[in-house]
Amino acid sequence: MAGEWEAKFSQWAQPPSDTEETRIQNAIKGIRDALDADVQLKSTTRVFVQGSYRNRVNVRQDSDVDIGVLYTGSTFYPEYPQGTTKETFGISDSAYTVQEFKRQIYGALIARFGASGVTWGDKALDVHANTYRVDADVVPLFEHRRYSTDGSFLCGVELRPDNGGRIINWPEQLYSHWPRQHYEHAVSKNDATRRAYKGVVRILRKLRYVMDGEGSASAKDMKGFLVECLVHNAPNENFAHDTWEKCVRAVLCYLWSNTLDDATCQYWREVSQLKYIFLGNPAGKRASANKFLLDAWSYIGITP
Repeated sequence: MAGEWEAKFSQWAQPPSDTEETRIQNAIKGIRDALDADVQLKSTTRVFVQGSYRNRVNVRQDSDVDIGVLYTGSTFYPEYPQGTTKETFGISDSAYTVQEFKRQIYGALIARFGASGVTWGDKALDVHANTYRVDADVVPLFEHRRYSTDGSFLCGVELRPDNGGRIINWPEQLYSHWPRQHYEHAVSKNDATRRAYKGVVRILRKLRYVMDGEGSASAKDMKGFLVECLVHNAPNENFAHDTWEKCVRAVLCYLWSNTLDDATCQYWREVSQLKYIFLGNPAGKRASANKFLLDAWSYIGITP
């Protein structure tokens, strides 16, 4: 049985095929060209790929590429230390709004792909796939600044959904004064594990899809991003084996046993190292992750 899983894992661990990669690049180029055709957007935006495609952990079931469009003008969204306000740091509000930015991007995409080729969504603008390109979620983003009491700050990106709230992420070091973020830490982990880290992430992401397709409730609730973050917290020695099956076994063992209780994983961080996975997040997230890890173990015939 182990030999059968090794053959599957060896296939699942591989990055996207050349054909799939070409369709991804076509989608990215089309969106960049659409925004460049708008004089204002060309001079005030930075277009970048984020998510599983950028981090090279996507699997075939990942149907869309996540493309961030960062506004590079003077507007940004701050997060202040407790007990301070914008006045503490001498910051004033900007007149340029998220909705204005999103509408402008929408217009540029419509001009290139047509009204039937773009759908307005709560968080992103969906550019539909065709035989030439993959589906793309175009996400309007502003710079996020996490302030310290001394006035210094860390930069990331912030999304403001139409339905309210704020989503703060740390995808990549887009400028030299930004801290190392998700992409840079993932590359370092992959190098330190002789490319095994991203291979294991792809395997477990693919396994999640397979389990979900067969009706696993824990797999359905599990996000691919969370899989990537959990695997990043496994020690490098868990990846130092001569087969994928042994690496997966070691990683699952470590992650399952250390998510049994809040105390052993409450300070685990996302790949960016700038957000906690479980601390301060909804109750039950750790237990749900632990259940998926146990079910994954059982699915491939490993008993804890």
